[in-house]
Amino acid sequence: MIWGCGKTVITLTAINDLKYNRFQINKALVIAPKTVAEDTWTREQDKWEHLKLLRVIPVLGSLSKRIKALNTPADVYVINRENVQWLVDYYKNDWPFDTVIIDELSSFKNHNSKRFKALKCVRPLIKKIIGLTGTPAPNGYIDLWAQIYLLDQGERLGKSITRYREDYFLPDKRNAMQIFTYKPKDQSVEAIKNKISDICISLSAKDYLQMPEKIIDTKYIKFDNKTQKQYEDFEKEMFMQIDEDEIDVTSAAALSNKLLQFCNGAVYKDDSKEYVEVHSKKIEAFLELIEAVQGQPLLVFYNFRHDLERIEKELKKLKLRYGILKDSQDIAKWNNKELDILLAHPASAAYGLNLQDGGSHIVWFGLNYSLELYQQANARLYRQGQKNTVFIHNLVIDECRDIDVLNALENKNNNQEALLASLKARIKKVKELNK
Repeated sequence: MIWGCGKTVITLTAINDLKYNRFQINKALVIAPKTVAEDTWTREQDKWEHLKLLRVIPVLGSLSKRIKALNTPADVYVINRENVQWLVDYYKNDWPFDTVIIDELSSFKNHNSKRFKALKCVRPLIKKIIGLTGTPAPNGYIDLWAQIYLLDQGERLGKSITRYREDYFLPDKRNAMQIFTYKPKDQSVEAIKNKISDICISLSAKDYLQMPEKIIDTKYIKFDNKTQKQYEDFEKEMFMQIDEDEIDVTSAAALSNKLLQFCNGAVYKDDSKEYVEVHSKKIEAFLELIEAVQGQPLLVFYNFRHDLERIEKELKKLKLRYGILKDSQDIAKWNNKELDILLAHPASAAYGLNLQDGGSHIVWFGLNYSLELYQQANARLYRQGQKNTVFIHNLVIDECRDIDVLNALENKNNNQEALLASLKARIKKVKELNK
């Protein structure tokens, strides 16, 4: 398992050597996030002279295109992780890939996911397997079992998640019927590290490369008295209907999203796509930032669809060149400096994309509780090849839900733990004030 520091070219170099110099492998499969599969893995070998002869084929698109790609001679086949189950069903016991590379191995951390179960079925047919990730344990060491199982089939951390939990963890957050989180037993972290140390290596770019400075610029935005009162009333109305002792992760996420929507400036009507604008404070701060950077390109991460729609509306007024990250063409435009602003949802841009040539300013219009997405998305610009100081601008509404999210990210908290703890405390406080 390789964590960070040019992992794509390192892996392709290893494949090239293992196939053409050592004759140890025949056919390799890369499993990656869709945008990374479309762009990074299919373009990387063109950047390096020693990889020019390596044949890389994307297995993407419609069913007929995927089947045609699989029947085209190549050294490396690249597929998006959503199609792993399809690929396993397609080949069944005639699995042809003796080497598998999982880009962003942490996306296989859920032992109940279809992609994990599918790959687990063919794991005995794979001779060499490599996992790549910059965030191996985003929610703590409990996330490691499924990832390590795919590497060693249970040799180091056990054959089942149940045994892994029993050996290394204790129940933490729970109710009468369900355990929500686990915490490591004393000495467990060191024991786990020792168990996997022979198959894991961590490479940090700052230890091997001259990296530019990274500056976090959090802009605290104040509501006027009227809007602050509206927010407090909105929060109270939602909180008074909920028992803080009964709230679970699902209901907490839904409630938190409503409050974060308000912070960003608009709230959806129930489950519909229609929304009501409640203020323009973040839009105003965003426009001020555009003016302040004096023409430097901005990579902007939004949280909700209405964020995107409202930002687009303002950018059209300013007649700026902007794009929405959807495919490799958008990436090329950004890196070729054909865009003033690239808009992206962090889930679509968090893994593996090389965007460092297009700019060095990131704007978080709306934060979310996923530390993994936050770190990975920021790494799209703060990475090998970046020549300028990277600025990460967090737009945060003060004294509101935004602050809870920012604190959780700064404290590197487990996203579910932080979400539940902050909401429970806030619900209890609001109810006490309104008795």
